[in-house]
This record gives sequence, C-alpha cells and structure tokens, in this order.
Amino acid sequence: MWEPMGDGKKIISLADNNILLWDLQESSTKAVLSSSAALEGKGQLKFTSGRWSPHHNCTQIATANDTTVRGWDTRSMRQIYCIENAHGQLVRDLDFNPNKQYYLASCGDDCKVKFWDTRNVTEPVKTLEEHSHWVWNVRYNHSHDQLILTGSSDSRVILSNMVSISSEPFGHMVDDDELSDPEDQHQEEKIKEPLQDSVIATYEEHEDSVYAVEWSSADPWLFASLSYDGRLVINRVPRALKYHILL
Repeated sequence: MWEPMGDGKKIISLADNNILLWDLQESSTKAVLSSSAALEGKGQLKFTSGRWSPHHNCTQIATANDTTVRGWDTRSMRQIYCIENAHGQLVRDLDFNPNKQYYLASCGDDCKVKFWDTRNVTEPVKTLEEHSHWVWNVRYNHSHDQLILTGSSDSRVILSNMVSISSEPFGHMVDDDELSDPEDQHQEEKIKEPLQDSVIATYEEHEDSVYAVEWSSADPWLFASLSYDGRLVINRVPRALKYHILL
C-alpha cells in the first residue's frame, strides 16, 4: 500500500504476521526497510488486509487479522487501538472515510459491514446486514462519503447511502428568501429532514462471487466490480441520487 498523501515515497507491506514500512527516499532503484512490527500471540497469526489512513499526516494504518482490527502508528510501529471480535468471522477488508477522520469501515465472513469510530471501539457506530454471504470488499466514495460500495460472495454489489455518519449528514439547506409559495415551504421542510440511511441499489449482473469493487478515481459517479467468473461490470450511481446529493 502506497501512502495516500505526501510524495509517495513510503510503502507498507503485509507479509504473514509482519508489517513492513519501506522508504524509497534514499534510492531510486530499491526500497529500504525503515521499520517493522509483528503480530504476537498463539497460533499462526496472519494479516488478511490493511489500509493506510489518509488522515493524521498519514501516520496511521489499520490492519485485519482473523476477527480483529488493529490500528498502528507508523512512526513508532506501535498498536494504537484494537477491536477484538470486530466481526463474528474473518475480517476481509477495511476502508477509511476519506472526509471524516477516525471513521473506518470493515466487512467480513459474518455477512456484515460495520462502521467504527476509532476513538471508541467498544461498539460499531453502524452495522449493515444486507448481504447473505461473505463480504469481500467495502469502499467509501472518494468525494461523497455517504456512498458505500460492497461486494460479496452472494454475487451481488450493493450501493448504500450511509448519510447519518457522513461528513454531510443533513443534505442541502435552502435559504428562507428562496421560498416563494407554500409548496416550496413544504419542500424545504422535507429537505431539512435528515436523510435516512438506506440501500440505494442492488446490482445482480454477476453470476459468481464478487471479489472486488472500486470507485473510479476520475469520475465520482462511476464504479466497477469484478467476479470469480472473470466478469468486469462498470456501473453508475443512479441519476436521481446523484442530483439529490449535488442539489
């Protein structure tokens, strides 16, 4: 994983139970190992995934092993938080909210997607239970962090609107002087109501397990999904929701 900000001279790699921080500063031809840390405990511990936080000057990463999610400080390579039994079964993937520091999403083999505030990890902030099999991937939209994409072994891709824990929880507010008649007044009251968390759309174009979902880095309304049968599907956020977010 490349550091998400800065000059891109640092890389984190996960190998079995080791976290390795590499530096490309000194040489253009090879990476130099600058620090490392190891998981300690009984049995064969092994990382399943990791994610570099775009916040805190890129000094934090989160990792998953078995049912546990851990946070690490890359300056000391020490653990800063630990969510034991974050999921009932294996944790498959992690993603940080790009616009709201401390917020982290996780997904796993218990068919759930969970959202955490890393300052208080005793309970998830929210839990999504829309998939019927292992959830392999969770991805925040880079621009509109209420949009969450998940892919699962149930062959489905689900687009959710987690607006209550997003950086824009109340939608667009209308100025009073814009309102000219009672209909507008009613519309304003509707707009000022907090939007509800909901599933926006379920995509069922895949016939096998969906192993990867990813947002476009160029177009915030475009996303792709990839399944075990080799099918790559590109979709757009529904137009009505796009204008609801923008307007």
